Amino acid sequence: MILESSLSLRRPFRERSFGIAGKLLRINWLFMLCICLLAGVGYAALYSAAGGSPQPYAQGQIIRFAGMMAAVLCIAMVDIRIIAKISWPSYVLGILLLLVVMKFGHTGLGAKRWISVGGIELQPSELMKLFLAMALAAYFKRASPEMTGNILFVLPAVLAIMIPFGLILKEPNLGTAVITAAIGGVVMLAAGVRWWWFAIIVAIIAVSAPVLFDHLHAYQKARITTFLNPGSDPLGAGYNIIQSKIALGSGGFFGQGYLHGTQNQLNFLPEKQTDFVFTIIAEEFGYFGSMVVLALLFAIVTLAFYTAMTCNHVYGRLVALGIGTNFFLYCFVNLSMVMGLIPVGGVPLPLISYGGSALTAVMLGFGVLQSIHVHRDVEFGDGDDF
Repeated sequence: MILESSLSLRRPFRERSFGIAGKLLRINWLFMLCICLLAGVGYAALYSAAGGSPQPYAQGQIIRFAGMMAAVLCIAMVDIRIIAKISWPSYVLGILLLLVVMKFGHTGLGAKRWISVGGIELQPSELMKLFLAMALAAYFKRASPEMTGNILFVLPAVLAIMIPFGLILKEPNLGTAVITAAIGGVVMLAAGVRWWWFAIIVAIIAVSAPVLFDHLHAYQKARITTFLNPGSDPLGAGYNIIQSKIALGSGGFFGQGYLHGTQNQLNFLPEKQTDFVFTIIAEEFGYFGSMVVLALLFAIVTLAFYTAMTCNHVYGRLVALGIGTNFFLYCFVNLSMVMGLIPVGGVPLPLISYGGSALTAVMLGFGVLQSIHVHRDVEFGDGDDF
C-alpha cells in the first residue's frame, strides 16, 4: 500500500484528477498579487492624470482590468495542451488581423494600427507578440539539437518572425516590430538555435544602420535626432522628452505629493496617461515611489521566468519565456524612453498606461502563463502534436 501510494504521488500531472479547486490552488498567487498591485498603481496614476477624477481614464482602465483578471483565471483552468494545439491557428489569426489593419485600419498620429471589433479598439500587433511566441514554441517543442542546428529547419521559424515583423513595420510601428522580432529571437535562442547566427544578424544590422536610417519615416528620423540632441527643437520634437526629464527630476526622493505634481497638474506633460505615465509617479512619489513600481515590475518578470524554469515541458518553458520577455521589453523600452536613454516610441508601460489593446494582450499572456504554471507537470504525448 505504501509503495502504491508513493507511485501515485509520482504519477505525471496528466494522470491525476485535479478539479477546478485543485487547479486554483496551483495558480501562482504571488504573481497575481503583484499584477493587482501594479494595476492599483496604474489607477492612482491615471486618477491623477485626469486632475483628481476617475474619468476619463482610471475608471475605464480598472473595469477592463477586472474583466481581464476573470479571463486570466479562466484561461489558467484550460489544459496547456489544448492551448498548444491552437498555437498555429492563433498565429494565422494574428496575421489575418494585421492584414485587416492594412486595409481597413484606423489611422492615428500618422500610423494605421487599430481596428474596431464590437465597438472596441483593438491593436492586433500587441496580440501578435503572444501568438508568435506560442507558434514558435509549438514548432520547436520536439526539436533535437541536430534539428536546431540545421539551417533548413530553422528557416520556417525565421519566416514566421519576418512576416509579422514586416506587417507591423508597414503600419508603421517600428518599436512594436522590433519587440516582436526580439521575442521571436529569444524563443529561438532558448530552443537551441545557434547563438552566432544571431550575432551575424546583429552585425549586419549595425553595418546597415546608415542605409536603414535613410529609409525611415520623417517622424522616426526626428525622434532619433531629438534623442541625440533634445534641445535642437525644444518646443517641437524635443518637447516631450524635455518635459519628461523635468518631471522626473522635480520629484526628489519622496515626491511633491499625490495630486500635487506641477508638471502633471499644469498639463506640461505630454501623453501623460499613456506613454509618459511613469513621469507622474516619479514626480508625485519621487525616487522612493519609483523604486516601489520598479520592484513590482521586476517581481512580475522574475516570476514569469520562474514559471519557465520550473515547467517540465518544452512548450511551456518557451512560451513562458516569450511572455516574460515581452513584459520585460515593454518595461525596458518605456522606462528608457521617458528617461531619455533611447528615442521616444509608442510603447506603453504595462498595467499602468491607459489603453485597452496593450492591457488585453498582456493579460491574455498572463492567462496562458498561469495555465503553464498550473499544468507545469503535464506530459505531451504523440496525440498532442500539431
